[in-house]
This record gives sequence, C-alpha cells and structure tokens, in this order.
Amino acid sequence: MDPTPLLLEPRLWQTKVVKPSSPNVRGYFGIGAEGMSKSVNLGNLLRSAHAFGASFVFTIGADERAFAMSSNTSRSETHLPVYRWGDVSEMQLPKGCSLVGVEILGESVDLPSFPHPVRAAYVLGPERGELSPELMACCQHFVRIPTAFSLNVATAGAIIMYDRLRSLGRYAPRPITEGAEAELPKPHIQGGPKRRGPQG
Repeated sequence: MDPTPLLLEPRLWQTKVVKPSSPNVRGYFGIGAEGMSKSVNLGNLLRSAHAFGASFVFTIGADERAFAMSSNTSRSETHLPVYRWGDVSEMQLPKGCSLVGVEILGESVDLPSFPHPVRAAYVLGPERGELSPELMACCQHFVRIPTAFSLNVATAGAIIMYDRLRSLGRYAPRPITEGAEAELPKPHIQGGPKRRGPQG
C-alpha cells in the first residue's frame, strides 16, 4: 500500500473565504467615546462598529491625534459617518435615540441583563477617566460590563456591540445543556395588513 497520504482536491466552492451574511437586527445604533486620545483605540472602535453594523460613530472632545486611526484597516470612515463634536453642547443625536452611558456606577445595569433600546447611541469614557458629569446628565440609561477591572475602550465597545447583536438579532435560543445542538432560527412571518381606521 502506498504510504503517501491521500490528498483530496479542494472543491471549487471551498476555494474562497465565505463572509457571514449581515445580521437582521431591529432598529439602529451609534457608538462613540468622550475624550479619546489614542488613534489605535479610535481606529479599532471604528473598525468594530463597521463590522457590527453601526449606523454612525462619534467622538466628544477627542484629541486631534486620535484621528490618525492607523489601526482602522477597513477604512470604515468611508462606509459610515463619523461625527466629531468638540463638547457635549455640540452633540446632536437623532430624535428618539436613547443615549446609553457605559460606566461603572451604582445605578448601571449589568450588560447581560440590559434591555437594549431599539434606537440607541452608546458612549464610552476616555482611556483614563470617567464620563463627564455633563455627558452623564444627558444619558437615559447606564450599563456596565461585569468585569473585575476596566477594559480598553475599544474592547469594551466591541463587547457592547456584540451583546446588542446577540440580544436584538434574529437568532435561535442558545441551548442550555452542554453539547446540545442549537435550533435553527424560526423564519420570520409577515403578518397581514393592519386597518388603521374606517375605510372610505
């Protein structure tokens, strides 16, 4: 018997990397940070926002050097708007958009228990420091990532966006038992037309 291992020819449909399809998630969201000073953090946050389907990214009082964004290899700023606000007074969010502060506070809800607003903007604090009192006064909600200590701002932002995707995306329930197979997501069923008043 020939000891040479059998080499299987690759199938044509396996020759290219298959990218996952865009998730079907309700609503929209933006993400940003106050007082950013490091370009690598802003670049990574912007790249993650692009990957997770953010509608916009924003900064408040960021250092000019942060906008070098050498780590943003996907050129995300060409695919979604980036708003640069000098201070809190310049911030303009869409009507009905809830501002969610990501901060370790007594009233902050642990992220795994947080009901994400359908229309939301998440704001993180600076690399060293906390959200300013002026910005916290604008927040409708506060959420915290239950960790032993603070995370890098770009890492924290990616976790927030993943949790939103997991919570509001159309995914099958996660199995409780180890080794159990996940169910296939149920197909969305469009309801019939709703009558809004007497027909003339």
